[in-house]
Amino acid sequence: MAQDFRNSLERTIGTADRTILAAGDYDAVIGIRCCNILTATITVDVKVAKGGNDYFLAKGVVIPPNSAIELIQGGAKIVLANGDVLEAVSDTASSLDVTCSYIDTISS
Repeated sequence: MAQDFRNSLERTIGTADRTILAAGDYDAVIGIRCCNILTATITVDVKVAKGGNDYFLAKGVVIPPNSAIELIQGGAKIVLANGDVLEAVSDTASSLDVTCSYIDTISS
C-alpha cells in the first residue's frame, strides 16, 4: 500500500493559536517537534481543535532555551479526521517553531 508522506512547517509561533495542520480525511500524524528558538524558557500548548473544543496533546510544556521536544515517539500516531485542526501556541511572542510529519489521507 502506498502512502503519501508530508510535512507542515510553522515558524515563529507566538501567543495566538497557529494552525499546524488542517486535516483532510483521516490523516495520521507521525511526528511533532516543537523548538524554542529563543534564549529564554517558553511554555507551549499543542492541541487538536474539533467542534469548538480543544483536546490537548501537550499543555503548559516548558521548553528550555534553544531546546526542542518531540511529542510523538516510538511509532505512536495520532489520527485526525476531516475538520480536525492541529494547533500550537506559546506564552512568548515569535518563540516557537513546529515541524509536523504526517501521512496524508491514509489509504487501504
